[in-house]
Amino acid sequence: MKKIEAIIKPFKLEEVKEALAEIGVEGMTVTEVKGFGRQKGHTEIYRGSEYTVDFLPKIKLEIVLSDEKYTDAVAAIIKAARTGKIGDGKIFVLPVEDAVRIRTNERAEAAV
Repeated sequence: MKKIEAIIKPFKLEEVKEALAEIGVEGMTVTEVKGFGRQKGHTEIYRGSEYTVDFLPKIKLEIVLSDEKYTDAVAAIIKAARTGKIGDGKIFVLPVEDAVRIRTNERAEAAV
């Protein structure tokens, strides 16, 4: 099994969710996060004073899938989340050793 952690722009969440649903992804965890990469934040003016916003709002998706399905999910996220501009995000893929459904005690892919 693999765990996909994707950091995307907040306004792309619905498109990514729909793209993942189309390929059969049934569940995910979504977290509102803040961060920055190469874009290094931006400057804003508020009440006449200029200040730097270092951490930009992002969305973090966490999805655990079978080894066969994760490549399709990564491709779907890329297609739905890409704007072509800096700050589109990142996708990380990590190995998952085990998963347990607490209610039924199912393990591995049956738990996902």
